[in-house]
Amino acid sequence: MIRLENILTPGRSLVNVPGGSKKRVLEQIAKVIAQDLIDLDSQTIFENLIAREKLGSTGFGNGIAIPHCRMVGCNAPLSAVLRLETPVDFDAIDGAPVDLLFVLLVPEAATDEHLELLRQIASMLDREDVRQRLREAPTNQSLYQVVVDVQNGA
Repeated sequence: MIRLENILTPGRSLVNVPGGSKKRVLEQIAKVIAQDLIDLDSQTIFENLIAREKLGSTGFGNGIAIPHCRMVGCNAPLSAVLRLETPVDFDAIDGAPVDLLFVLLVPEAATDEHLELLRQIASMLDREDVRQRLREAPTNQSLYQVVVDVQNGA
């Protein structure tokens, strides 16, 4: 089974990211992820994330969004976690603005294993204590460490 800590890096764990709008946040996410993917540019990633949002918001509720998409040219699952400086409207199911985003890109031929990753993320973020720890993490490294600790049962 793929574990989140194996597809997330401290470099893709960011605190105090400027918000602005849903579109602006997705553009920033795409730029962060593109730095780690030589075969994909930020515009392609952005367009895929926007296309997925058009099918229905990935706003999960409780200030959480889980933008995700399948990508041609993405060879292995890849994740990022961002805490926004200021919450943005993300058309979430509960109407609440979003300040925590957990992003997942998977290969075009995604399998049940990739659906399991989404389930892991949703399950983790459904916990109030985890959301609080993510919101209180002072640095990029500590934000990443919260995810690793939660994955390891801490």
